[in-house]
Amino acid sequence: MVDETWRPTRPAFQSRAVTHAGAVRTHNEDAFVDRPDLGLWAVADGAGGHESGEVASAAVAEALGGIPPGLAPVQVLQEVRTRLAATHNSLMEQSARRGPKVLMATTVVVLLAQQGHFACLWAGDSRVYLLRDGVLTQVSRDHSVVEDLLEAGAITAEQAVRHPQANIITRAVGAAPEMLDLDKRSGSLKAGDRFLLCSDGLCKALDDARIAELLAGNPEDGADRLIAAALLARATDNVTAVTVRVLPAAG
Repeated sequence: MVDETWRPTRPAFQSRAVTHAGAVRTHNEDAFVDRPDLGLWAVADGAGGHESGEVASAAVAEALGGIPPGLAPVQVLQEVRTRLAATHNSLMEQSARRGPKVLMATTVVVLLAQQGHFACLWAGDSRVYLLRDGVLTQVSRDHSVVEDLLEAGAITAEQAVRHPQANIITRAVGAAPEMLDLDKRSGSLKAGDRFLLCSDGLCKALDDARIAELLAGNPEDGADRLIAAALLARATDNVTAVTVRVLPAAG
């Protein structure tokens, strides 16, 4: 049922999205969604090799990018969940048709922001960061073997950086199990907040201090600065950055 009491307001966000194959790779399997009109942004990092990963991430971007305008926040959230679940099923079916060793999967991280609140949904190791009052916080938690080992105290942060299983994720759109399992975190928005959605290629090339420094600069080209810095650091994977700034309320 449509909430007839809700009316869309003017966009309250400034956003910018940039993606690049990286300093080493020639093929880009990342994709993004940039919909400030909906308060919706996403990054998807394809897995499964050339073509398969690209197809998976593009499928997620197409599904989320196709959400119609004019929906209430609760409807947008439901659309995100429904469309990601459908994409998950479709990718698993395509993989099965191609053969038992074929994987067509992708990470996804989604930021929804409207009416003074935000929600983050994700599967995999693409991330959302929040820069508020000069302090950078990682909102999402990586679904990865290394993150599980870190939380269990089996390895140190220094060991995690060069761990041989650093690229193995434990959740993804298009990968088992049959039901897509998305984590979710939410919170309140504050004018001046800056969010960064990124693929793991960027956060592996830049540490948190450097990300915070670059995100704090001119908001109009923050994503460009982050990508340029990752390339200068010789990023070995595809790199994608989507930056979002919360604008002050209209007076």
